[in-house]
Amino acid sequence: MPELEAAALPPSMRAWRVTGLGEPAQVLSLDAVPVPEPGPGEVLVRVVAVAVNFPDVLLARGQYQVRPELPFVPGVECVGRVAAIGSGVTGVSVGDRVVGSKIGVLAEYAALPASDVWAAPDSLSDAEASGLTVAYQTAWFGLHRRAALQRGEWLLVHAAAGGVGLAAVQLGAAAGARVIGVVGSAAKARTAMDAGAEVVIVRGVDDVVGAVKSATDGQGADVVFDPVGGEAFDASTRCIAFEGRIVVVGFAGGTIQSLAAGHVLVKNYSVLGLHWGLYPSMRPDLVEVAREELSRLADKGVIRPVVDRVVPFADAPAAFTALAAGDTVGRVVIEVMP
Repeated sequence: MPELEAAALPPSMRAWRVTGLGEPAQVLSLDAVPVPEPGPGEVLVRVVAVAVNFPDVLLARGQYQVRPELPFVPGVECVGRVAAIGSGVTGVSVGDRVVGSKIGVLAEYAALPASDVWAAPDSLSDAEASGLTVAYQTAWFGLHRRAALQRGEWLLVHAAAGGVGLAAVQLGAAAGARVIGVVGSAAKARTAMDAGAEVVIVRGVDDVVGAVKSATDGQGADVVFDPVGGEAFDASTRCIAFEGRIVVVGFAGGTIQSLAAGHVLVKNYSVLGLHWGLYPSMRPDLVEVAREELSRLADKGVIRPVVDRVVPFADAPAAFTALAAGDTVGRVVIEVMP
């Protein structure tokens, strides 16, 4: 039997569920469902806050690489308190404040593999900690594992005022890189600069290629972190440095570009794919390294998730809509339980 809190768990809970495929505001339903029981190797988390990610929007639309059977609970990262512990789990106790990731956390309780939760840094509020897992580990693996970013190198970050983009800007600056951020509007420029960007380019207003070459004295960017794809990727190939590395993180712009292999050869650069979700199963040892480093940097005040707004649980669809519209900076957080 799982270890329980002193007070018995309720038999049911509220959970947002995707009941069909489409825009989140049209397909999300707030339902009463049974509280899950943690199985072997799992912990039950009383969810306090959930950070909305672009994959949540894609999941609702049926456009994500993983397609859960309908109806399903979205939400891929959260912060909360351990409420119950399944068999075979060590190193965690009821009441621990943890962050974790798994599809299905936009509910009052969520059962997660114990390997997918870790202690929330004391230095971060619940709203901040809710956005630490996915974006910051994605940025950490992209910059350090895939691109091997070095101190003094030029780092170009697309969507630099978004959740994962801001994480990349902060981690790049922490590593001693010289960061160039591309943002969607002049209003977002200050957010990127505050995060550590030395140069900020406004997409649609400034010439991205020309601005990167000007900032780098014609050299180009040594590393590109690209969660946008499409035109952003194409621009990156025109301002990448000799032996530069472009990390493909996603396609938030809606277009999956084709790769011109001849151009890669002639300009002598590398294109690296990043699917962070593979690391917990393929290289859990590296996940532990990333978690320790992120906690250390958070506690030193070097990195801190930027929270654009906190939305009540009952208004969760509005959080998805705001993120999909691209008019937010940093993270949109849903407060599940105060």
